[in-house]
Amino acid sequence: MRLPYKTLEKKLFNSGYQYVIGVDEVGMGCLAGPVVVCAVAMTNHFYNKHHRELRWLRESKLLLPHQREKFAAELLKEKDLVYAISSVSPKTIDKINIYQASRIAMRRAVQKLKLMFTRGTFAGAKVPLVVLVDGKTKIKGVDYEQQAIIKGDRKIFAIACASIIAKVHRDKMMARYDKKYPHYGFAKHKGYGTKYHQAQLAALGPCEIHRKSFAPVGKLL
Repeated sequence: MRLPYKTLEKKLFNSGYQYVIGVDEVGMGCLAGPVVVCAVAMTNHFYNKHHRELRWLRESKLLLPHQREKFAAELLKEKDLVYAISSVSPKTIDKINIYQASRIAMRRAVQKLKLMFTRGTFAGAKVPLVVLVDGKTKIKGVDYEQQAIIKGDRKIFAIACASIIAKVHRDKMMARYDKKYPHYGFAKHKGYGTKYHQAQLAALGPCEIHRKSFAPVGKLL
């Protein structure tokens, strides 16, 4: 199994960048719930440390739930890492489509990090940083240098870290929704179109957090 590498980030640090930001989204293919994005900013010092606990880290879809939670907890302990989460609701997804919603969430997450930089240690200074985005297109409205990387969550360590934090955050959101809408099984399938989810959807009809623009839901309206 190939693990995400750190080669690109190290090259970027060597060329003068102080932060590398990895951005990834989760929940794109779900029938219910928000799309969630995490933007993770890391320093060169983070990459120079030996992280035994992160040795087998890889993108979130290749990990079991307990593995994701373990890696997320380890990442959030790091002093040389800051992150921001952004989400877009099912209603907005239905209005503008899932791709545009994910791009809005990406832009908001990066902007949240930008505020951290401008209000913190680097207040008043232009921070040399670069944004690594999972996918084939850059994020519109972000004025930092960017690189869009297809399957970046599998190739790039920073993006894989973002995918894990985003997934753990979204899973917790869906567990809370499960308490509000207890008959759909959100705590188990997290809004994805499993057989059980679609059976309950057919029997009960959609609830408020279902994406009505998605065909399996829309056909029931």
